[in-house]
Amino acid sequence: MEPIRILQVVPNMQQGGIENFIMNIYRNIDRNKVQFDFLVHYNREYFFDKEIKSLGGEIYHFPIMENPNILKYFLHLNKFFKKHTEYKVIHAHMASLAFFYLGIAKHNGIKIRILHSHGTSFLKNIKGYIKYFLFKLAKYNANYYFACSTEAGKYLFKNRTFEIIPNAIDFEKFKYDYSIRYRLRKEMNLENKFIIGHIGRFNSQKNHDFIIETFYECQKNINNAILMLIGCGELEDRIRKKVKDLNIENKVLFLGTRKDVNELYQTMDLFIMPSKFEGLPVSGIEAQVNGLQCIFSDNITREVDISKKSLFLPLDEILWKDKIIEQFNNQTRVMNYTSSLIDSSFDIKKLAKIIQERYVKLYNEK
Repeated sequence: MEPIRILQVVPNMQQGGIENFIMNIYRNIDRNKVQFDFLVHYNREYFFDKEIKSLGGEIYHFPIMENPNILKYFLHLNKFFKKHTEYKVIHAHMASLAFFYLGIAKHNGIKIRILHSHGTSFLKNIKGYIKYFLFKLAKYNANYYFACSTEAGKYLFKNRTFEIIPNAIDFEKFKYDYSIRYRLRKEMNLENKFIIGHIGRFNSQKNHDFIIETFYECQKNINNAILMLIGCGELEDRIRKKVKDLNIENKVLFLGTRKDVNELYQTMDLFIMPSKFEGLPVSGIEAQVNGLQCIFSDNITREVDISKKSLFLPLDEILWKDKIIEQFNNQTRVMNYTSSLIDSSFDIKKLAKIIQERYVKLYNEK
């Protein structure tokens, strides 16, 4: 029998929290039973595209984000769903346009339309308010509701019933390994450094300005401090300029998009995430499984705290500076959280099986 094909709808498959979550599931499902294809909104090739194709997935491009012609988008979508009758399940991860593409999918007879909430707020600017309005419309053309956390579900779905699908990871891949730490720190000339790490796209949500300003104050008190930033995005050039203006270029590493993130965690001594809002950050789970002490903003759901050792702080630079210095003076690292967390819902091998069975059940019911 041919596998059930699930159409995953995303902005693109650049490396990021949502995209990593989807790929974690994709790698661990039985692809003889369930196969993923992707509807993306850019024409360019992105980080995971080659891997998707190697796993048997198709990628369909609807570049409205590069060419904002809404009529052409509608016509293209309608033609697509009429042609691709193999899709009975559509899984929407892009809420801002979901009202439109789920509506056209519904018009073309797609019975299972899943809307997945990955966030808990929006940016307070014109673009953000427009997206927020579209987010709220999206649920009306969906008929199944998933969320990465309780707060993310309440944010998008209000009183509707939704299922919690945690952002699970491969525990074995991210567990602490001293040999990797020793090798990488030597290769990167980071021996005897106190490394503060952050992973996230360079956008307003991730709050890189706060990270740089806090680190600037920290490094005055911690001579061997290094800030490691992993990710890319539209604000990267501006943040690089800020680092240069503060004359701390030799203390800040911009590592871009990396395939070895699991190894880079090994080099860190502390993980920080002062986001303005988050659903349930995958990198926060990864960092804890690696044994790192984590400091999150209090805008982030406590459901991320699988180690029960994370700190949640308001966005106050002095408070963050003091806590980081405190962590420097009392450095401890749990060698391996894996054994205590392996039965949790954040284990990707368990979650992939649950998601696979859910897709099959929905498909067979309809």
